[in-house]
Amino acid sequence: MSGVMTQLFMFLVIWWLTLFAVLPWGVRRTESNDAGHDPGAPANPMLLKKALITTVIAAAIWGAAFLFFRVFGFTLMDLIERSGL
Repeated sequence: MSGVMTQLFMFLVIWWLTLFAVLPWGVRRTESNDAGHDPGAPANPMLLKKALITTVIAAAIWGAAFLFFRVFGFTLMDLIERSGL
């Protein structure tokens, strides 16, 4: 985990995984029974708010991983050896 591109891609993967975990938070169904409206569609999806929350959480996870691997010098092989696999 050394290059800038590696770190960027790692952040993007963490961001997308976090987004899928955050999306269901606070979802309320629409109360409209109009034709053409899906009854399971969220009334107010709050996508911008969820994107910001996702960014904060993903940055914290990425930062912890960055510290763990870059600053403290752990490698994936160290983790595998310590786990006994």
